Amino acid sequence: MIVMLYMYLEQSAQYMSLAPTVCERELCVFAFQTLGVMNEAADEIATGAQVVDLLVSMCRSALDSPRKVVIFEPYPSVVDPNDSQMLAFNPRKKNYDRVMKALDSITSIREMTQAPYLEIKKQMDKQDPLAHPLLQWVISSNRSHIVKLPVNRQLKFMHTPHQFLLLSSPPAKESNFRAAKNLYGSTFAFHGSHIENWHSILRNGLVVASNTRLQLHGAMFGSGIYLSPLSSISFGYSGMNKKQQKVSAKDEPASGSKNSGVLQTQKKGQQSQFLQSRNLKCIALCEVITSPDLQKHGEIWVVPNTDHVCTRFFFVYEDGQVGDTSINTQEPSIHKEILRVIGNQTATG
Repeated sequence: MIVMLYMYLEQSAQYMSLAPTVCERELCVFAFQTLGVMNEAADEIATGAQVVDLLVSMCRSALDSPRKVVIFEPYPSVVDPNDSQMLAFNPRKKNYDRVMKALDSITSIREMTQAPYLEIKKQMDKQDPLAHPLLQWVISSNRSHIVKLPVNRQLKFMHTPHQFLLLSSPPAKESNFRAAKNLYGSTFAFHGSHIENWHSILRNGLVVASNTRLQLHGAMFGSGIYLSPLSSISFGYSGMNKKQQKVSAKDEPASGSKNSGVLQTQKKGQQSQFLQSRNLKCIALCEVITSPDLQKHGEIWVVPNTDHVCTRFFFVYEDGQVGDTSINTQEPSIHKEILRVIGNQTATG
């Protein structure tokens, strides 16, 4: 019997309320880190290497952005390993260059899976004593539930092997969403945003950026979360160049390429190489309530109520890769495929 992803979403929502999160108060940070709560999350690095690699990439992209003062939020709260009474990274005394230095010292996640965890930590401590504590923070401060999808649960028309289940709403919001869905029904649409924004989105959720300092594009159709049933529109918001080469999910790098060695070392049955590029593009597929509040301006949709949008899937594209720009979530065949993958037949257009 197939376990439905919606059941998994509900279980994940319950899990999120128990998962480690980071309070900004210094006392909470000290208790959180010095008592070893964060170690458990980091210990699982070998089982979720690609997810951790993605989290680190998002963090670095936000830190690398000219808008980092606005979008690199939350800023890390990390106890000084040499002085448990001090914060090495303090949101009240931000030092972006020092955070970047520690990030650059983090060994690639691919290499982390090839050695015992204690040996990894030892090597990281040699490079930078703040690298490992920062990695712990990157993992444990993530308030979203993100899991790599198995091949049989991937949406083939998205043309990338890097597909994830993404639940970024807290349990209360998911509960409100289900109640609204029972009243009005739901459908699916894309949300595109530069990868530099996802460090914050995964920790703060999708928010209405219109007419705030978070706004990057215009708000032509008013305040709300902007979505589109057309992949081409949302890909544009993600920063993806339409001239980039389209690479399907079944394509593999040629032998001798920088990723061929990774593929050769993978065990049979593993599905794709780890993320290697620092030039990543991404797009989310969201479920949206089809209430009278949903404003449709042609192929651009605006949702004023944040409780009426929940992320469901997340897709990542590496250098030179682009998804199919002709996807329309309202086409029956596409909608049917999404429902097949989710394993639920209650979403209605």
